[in-house]
Amino acid sequence: MAIATFKRYEKKFLITKKQCEELLPVIEQHMDADKYCLDGKSYRICNLYFDTEENDIIRHSVSKPYHKEKLRLRSYDRAKPKDRVFLELKKKTGKIVTKRRVGMTVEEANDYIYNGIRPKKEKYLDNQVLDEIDYFRQINDCKPVVFIAYDRRAYFEKNNGDVRITFDFNILTRRDDLDLTSPVTGERLIPEDMMLMEVKIPGAVPLWLTRMLSEKGIYMTSFSKYGREYRKYILDDFDVSPEDDA
Repeated sequence: MAIATFKRYEKKFLITKKQCEELLPVIEQHMDADKYCLDGKSYRICNLYFDTEENDIIRHSVSKPYHKEKLRLRSYDRAKPKDRVFLELKKKTGKIVTKRRVGMTVEEANDYIYNGIRPKKEKYLDNQVLDEIDYFRQINDCKPVVFIAYDRRAYFEKNNGDVRITFDFNILTRRDDLDLTSPVTGERLIPEDMMLMEVKIPGAVPLWLTRMLSEKGIYMTSFSKYGREYRKYILDDFDVSPEDDA
């Protein structure tokens, strides 16, 4: 069963693919690959991000407020109409990230987003998440505005630990054909030889990980896929910058 609520800190690092290969031997001593990433495999994540006509949500987010929220619809790989997707409300207060999500089919999601037909849910938590999403959409008058997809390799701390590390690459974006069932195409967001590494933790970064990053000269940065896409869309700016946090 999919987890409906997440709460954690997220640390982000822009690295090269070569640096990733240098880190993996140490990571694999302490972590196990996700079941979908065995033998070096990756899986694809596709997202539709919501915003207003004037891009109010992302403009607020990139201004680095203490509290911010964003809404997205997520599928794992290119979806089919009957496939399960997840509507996610992601909040960041200070440095703590909370994510609430509810699953539904693509058809149910489209009915909800474009026709206002709310999917029927039996579980209290699912309805509570939908209530929050209803309120968010009501006050923001938002709809899908951008498609962002990427390939991911993920690792989890051994012995059921709470630390997670992900590597996202081949990040593609587009502002047309906003449909998770369409082919995965778009413009590249960061250079082909770069990856976004995220360390997702409930508390402090493990000592072994801190030492590894220090020894490799890899330092935390601020970076958001949607924030970076918005900057590129508005300014036609391809430079990777630590000012893109959203």
